[in-house]
Amino acid sequence: MQNSEKAFERPFVLNKAASPAKRKRLRKEQIIGYGFIMPSVILLSAFVFFPFFQSIYLSFFMTDPIGNIVAFVGIQNYMDLFTDPEFLNSLKITFLFTIYTVPTGIFIALLLAVLTTSKAKGMKVFQFAFSLPIAMSVGTSSVIWLLLFNPTSGVFNYILNSLGIPSVHWLTDPNWALTSIALMTIWMTLGLNFIILLAGLQGIPKDLYESAKIDGANQIQLFFKITIPLLSPTLFFLLIISVINALQAFGQFNVMTNGGPMNSTNVFVFSLYQEAFVNFQFGLGSTRALILFVIILVLTWLQFKVGEKKVHYQ
Repeated sequence: MQNSEKAFERPFVLNKAASPAKRKRLRKEQIIGYGFIMPSVILLSAFVFFPFFQSIYLSFFMTDPIGNIVAFVGIQNYMDLFTDPEFLNSLKITFLFTIYTVPTGIFIALLLAVLTTSKAKGMKVFQFAFSLPIAMSVGTSSVIWLLLFNPTSGVFNYILNSLGIPSVHWLTDPNWALTSIALMTIWMTLGLNFIILLAGLQGIPKDLYESAKIDGANQIQLFFKITIPLLSPTLFFLLIISVINALQAFGQFNVMTNGGPMNSTNVFVFSLYQEAFVNFQFGLGSTRALILFVIILVLTWLQFKVGEKKVHYQ
């Protein structure tokens, strides 16, 4: 028992009973260890911690167009925010966008991953093709889909017209704009979702399927009794990062609709951008950023609180 405790003894703890040479060596290892993590600490402090605390500080002030503090307003920025109809509308649109994209994107990626895990000839080609969207940036993807959504020369309306269906104003109709960007986002996130789920499927032991088949299980039973339970940690991880990414979506809205038409795609992050970098209200922009942080934090906590109970880690 004593030997096992010594095996797990922390190597960087200086023991007063140790020899001077050993204490010197351990101290040197500590310095080297701190030296390795110091660049990360500096970068995080400069680009994460300092902006975060600066945002908290600015949220209690009014600022001029160049960011200088004008007056202390306390929690007035927060009170104005929650009574602003535009803020509540952007919050509603953001949640709708999340509901449109996250479940659909994960379901399609799961379906494709299951179909391409077979050992049939040519599956590697399909795996490569379904992974391609991960190589596309948000800006490039947005420009490509702008061409596809073009009301006069776009491929989608050409297909609809070929079937005798009238053209759809994808990005200029308030009833279609958010759905159109949701379709583009599902495609854009398909590559990452597919790769993660494919890796999870390939990690499931094949002998479990063989044993279940011997017992008479069909493909549907194999999927719901073996695949889904053993894939639940991967699905849980993918759900969390997908929700966070959807709540932070900005690039496609900025390129494709600029928040329009009639604010139908004015999601939370785009309204934050407009407030801070178009209207130069950095105090209100910081307030929005902190509200978004709290929303993401609460939703992530709820997912761990509720969803993790359904996860099978073994």
